Parts: sequence; C-alpha cells; structure tokens
Amino acid sequence: MLPTFISRRWFHPLLLVVWIAIGAGLRFTQLAGKSPWTDEFATLVFSLGNTYQTVPLDQAISLETLLQPLQPNNSAGASVVIHHLVTEDHHPPLYFVLAHWWMQLFPTSDEYISLWVARSLPALFGVISIPAVYGLSFLAFHSRLVAQLAAAMMAVSPYGIFLAQEARHYALGILWVIASLCCLVVAVQHLKRRTPLPIGVALCWVVVNSLGMATHYFFSLTLCAEALALIGFGILGGRFVPGLGKFLPVASDPHQNFSEEEPQTPQSPVSTSRSYWGRIFAVTAGTLVGCLVWIPVWQASHDSQMTQWIMTGASPTGRNWVLHTLLTLINPIFQSLAAWITMVSLLPVEASALPVVIASGAVMIGFFLWALPIFYRGLKAQLEQPETRLATGVLGGFVLGAIAIFFSITYFLRTDLTRGARYNFVYFPAVIVLLGAAIAISWNSSERDRKSNPYLHPPQPLHEQASAVHSKYKADIKVPPSQTTKFSSLFRISGKPAVALIWLMGLLSGITVVSNLGYQKYYRPDLLVPVIQQASSVPVLIATTHNTLVQTGELMGLAWEFKGAVNLKESPVKPQFLLAHQAQEECTGAACPASTTLQKTLAQLPRPLDLWLVNFKASTTPESLNCLAKDTSQYQTSVNGYAAKLYHCLATDPNTVSRQVLGGTQRHRKTQP
Repeated sequence: MLPTFISRRWFHPLLLVVWIAIGAGLRFTQLAGKSPWTDEFATLVFSLGNTYQTVPLDQAISLETLLQPLQPNNSAGASVVIHHLVTEDHHPPLYFVLAHWWMQLFPTSDEYISLWVARSLPALFGVISIPAVYGLSFLAFHSRLVAQLAAAMMAVSPYGIFLAQEARHYALGILWVIASLCCLVVAVQHLKRRTPLPIGVALCWVVVNSLGMATHYFFSLTLCAEALALIGFGILGGRFVPGLGKFLPVASDPHQNFSEEEPQTPQSPVSTSRSYWGRIFAVTAGTLVGCLVWIPVWQASHDSQMTQWIMTGASPTGRNWVLHTLLTLINPIFQSLAAWITMVSLLPVEASALPVVIASGAVMIGFFLWALPIFYRGLKAQLEQPETRLATGVLGGFVLGAIAIFFSITYFLRTDLTRGARYNFVYFPAVIVLLGAAIAISWNSSERDRKSNPYLHPPQPLHEQASAVHSKYKADIKVPPSQTTKFSSLFRISGKPAVALIWLMGLLSGITVVSNLGYQKYYRPDLLVPVIQQASSVPVLIATTHNTLVQTGELMGLAWEFKGAVNLKESPVKPQFLLAHQAQEECTGAACPASTTLQKTLAQLPRPLDLWLVNFKASTTPESLNCLAKDTSQYQTSVNGYAAKLYHCLATDPNTVSRQVLGGTQRHRKTQP
C-alpha cells in the first residue's frame, strides 16, 4: 500500500506542508525569549523611522531616555527610514523599509516596540525558504525525492533557524540567493541545450540580483560565486566530471543522450557559441548596473569603525609575531568549519554544564565522522549520473567559488569574513540542496545498488573481510557484545535509516537553537543584569565608552533587561547610563576624553552610588572621587559581549565613608561568586 499512497497526487504537497509546519514551529518557538543585541537594536530603531541622535552623550541619562528610539513613531514614513539609515548606518534599505511596513501592521499598547513583532518578519521569511529550496532542488535535479529531502533539512537546519530568529536581513537575503540560483540553474540548462535564455528569465534574474544588493551588500559575493560557476561551465563546456576525471561529449541535439561508454566525436564547447551567451552577458550588464547604483550610498554611509571587528590588523613585533601569524592562518579555517557543521548539526555546546558541553562536542564529532562519507559518496554518485551531473557540478562549483572568495578576502584583504557565521547566508541554500541530493542516493540505496554502483557502498576493506571470515569460526561461541562493536555498528548504518538519523540530528539541533543552548546571541545582557541587581543595593551608573551606535546598542540591551526584570519605581538600583564619547575605540593615556567625562559625571551625581564600568576602554581613576579602590571591593564579571567592573562610590563625610566602606565590603563578600 505504501507505493500506492506515495504515488497519490496530493502526497508530495502534503509532505511539503509537514516540513513547513515543522520549520514554522521551530522558528516561531521562543521567538522573543532571547535578549536583543546591538545589531537587532539597529534594525528596531531605523525600521521605526527613529534615530540614535536623540540619545544624549557625555551625560548621565535615565533608562527611558536611552530606550526612547525604540518607541513607535507613527509620523515616520519610508523616506525617513531610508534617510536615517543612510546617514547613520552602512546597510542598504530594502529590508528596513519592509520591516517598517510590517511593524505598522501590529499596533502595540506597550510603550516600546514588540520584539516578537520585529523578529516575526525574518521568521516568516525563514519559513518561506523551505518551499523555496524545494523549488530550487526540483528545478535543478527534477527529482521530488531530492526536493523533499532538501526541504526537510532546511526545516530543521540550526543555522537556518538561527538566522530566522534574528531581527536582521539575512533571512530575506537567503530568499534572494535561492531565487538567483534558480535563474542560474535555468541559464545553465539552456546553455547546455544551446538554446537562448528566455527574456522573462533574464529580466527576472536582473531584478532578483538588484533586490539582493538592496538587501545586503554581501549579496555581491553570491553574484561573484555565480560568475565563477558560469566561467567554469563555459571553460569546461559542461563536459568535465570531477568524480571520473575525464571529459564527456556534449550533445548538439538537446534531446539526445550519450552514455559514458559510447565514443563520440568531440565537439566545440558551448562557451564558443556566443549567440547563446549573449543574454547571459546582458544579465551581467543589468546586474552590474543594479550594483553600481549602491556604490555612492555605500561610500556615504561607510564607517570603518563599524567593521573594525572583522579586520585582522597589523602583525605585532617581537615574540608575539609567530603566535599572531599562526592564529591568523588557522582561525579562519576552524571558524569556517564550525559554520559549515552547524548548517546540519548543533548540539548544546553552549550549555552551562561542562559535562553536557563535552558530551555534545563528542557526539557531533562522531556524527560527522560517520556522515561525511555518506555526503561524499552521494555527491560523487550524482556527478556520475548524466541527468544530475550538470546541477551537481554547477551548484558545487558555486559553493566552492563562494568559499574561495571568503578565504581570498580573509587572507589577502585582511578582512576576516569567517568571524561572522551569519555571512555564510550567501551560499547556504546551495549547501542544503547539495545535501538533499547527496542523501537521496542513500535513500535509494539497496542490495542491487551496492552491486551495480560501487560508489554508493564501496567494497569491504580486506581487514573487514578477514574479520567476517574469522567471525564464522566464532559463531558457536557466545561473546557479550563490546562497546566497540556497538560503536562500529553505528558507523555501518546506511540507506533510509541513515537519512532518518541525519534528519533527526537536525531536528535535535534545531531544538538546541530554540532552547538557547546553541547559537546564543553575541551579547547576553540577561546574564549581566542579575549580577548588577545582586551586587548593588543603591542607585547605579552604568558607563561605557562610545564610538559608534554599537556601544549605544550595548547599553540598550542592559536597559531593555532592566525594563523587563524589575519595577524601576520600587527598585533601589534605579539605573542611569553614561555614553562617554571618544573618537578612538580604545584610549590608555591620561587625557582620554571618556575618562574626563566620567570624572565630571561622577562629581555631579549624589552618593552613595555604584559605578559599573561596562566595556569601558579608557584609563580611569575612580578612586580620586572617593570610589573604593579595586584592591578592596572591586567586583568584576564577564559574560557574552560584556566585561564589567564595580566601584562603590561613597559620600564625602569621613564618618559616613567608614560605615559605607564596611557595609560595602561585607555586601561584596556575600555576592562574590
């Protein structure tokens, strides 16, 4: 009955709906459970049509003043959004305008914008990417099995869920990448058949590429990787098969099929047929125009301080030169490997319990040692099949080209793109499609396939054959199975059980991301605010050095957590915030502007007061203003994105000072971790 059930016309649409439902459940679960971080605050502020310029610098401000840019602005339109974004940020405006219109659909009774509403738009885009990747897979491989497996893996991919739960533009960028790859696949198919690309597809490709550039400037990396894939196809004429290491003939008749064994007369590669490439060149020209229009905008909004974190910088001199050079060489490799692995698998490696972290890491390593040969054999088999060779080669070339571009920029331009795992969105959909194509081979494997196709299941090594012969003589001897035997049996899982295990690992990984045990936010104000509440029982001043809107977002994260964690009217903490501006990111001299601002602000505030220096990158001497020295009662803590130091600032009366020093020291000892 199962084949009859599968052959029903409604089976595949229903199964796709199942993957969409699973993906939607994972992407919308705990959507507002994680604290927003500085990049998300930028999305909220600019999408509302607000500006960071309303946040005062170099003075103590209240929580309400700091969070004022997060209040809905009904008078702002799309033009205001674009204006503030271009003048204060360095991203193209398409997603922010869409987010502006999206937020207006959800009027809120709260004083501030809803975090759930802000994140629901990329979550929706993430859900749409599931049927979109289904369409790309079917278009490329003409196989419902490949399309279903790719959609299933996209639904549970931890990397895809991570990007979909960010109030940023990456989920929309993934949709443009999928659409552009669809056009690429159609174009290559027409080149292979030596037929011109339809004008409608060409225009659609130009529009998609232009919208991709209007969403994120790194979409240009997708376009460069597509160009490399087309160049490779043009040079090789679609005839070279990496798995076989030889050239195959190209049919002049689009309906003619050649087998690998049939000798054919070599023909000119399709790259010499200029007439069939003319519309590809036209698409290239149109895309180039769509990209060039953003260069003046990018130049006007570019701030080198905003991208300083991915710059490798100059190598130090002296004994640290060797270590720095070594880390500069190997860090991008390991960072890339970590990003690739999490596209498929991510267990709770960021849990608080160390045994859980170790066990999760060990299981992930074992899983990939087992799964990697399956992926490799599957792609190799797809390259051998004439009907799937073209799609596998083009998408594989696209992915390899994108990776080569990433490493070239990292090593030659000294801009480490691998530090931001989210930037891999430029080729992530192609990885999922190739993954679906690879495991489709395992799904279809059988005993007959093992005999007919040695690449699906290679013959047993000699030592395994010898072990099998030796086991016959031990058949009558009952030996309890060892752990090694059980472990070896896991590595022999193949076929449909292997595919099910790979998908189950993806599902567990998706739950890991949703549960905040993996792909945690880069900033964790939810961990620092409880520490401040525990250590301080008087009003606090949280101070940081300000260089760009990034630092404003760091303090906004703390203010957002204070807003939701305590009743500010009844709490003795009553936080105030100080953004001490200085042009340099760090300053160690005696005349740092931020240090002077801090001294003046402390002199004006009433005592007692707890001073929290958070990511304060300037030399300070709070002791000169009767704040306790660090060798007696300084409290230090560090969480994701925040390094904090506590000083107890006392009154000036000597008797009051002595009592507060004693009380502050006792309180510090009680709260010392």
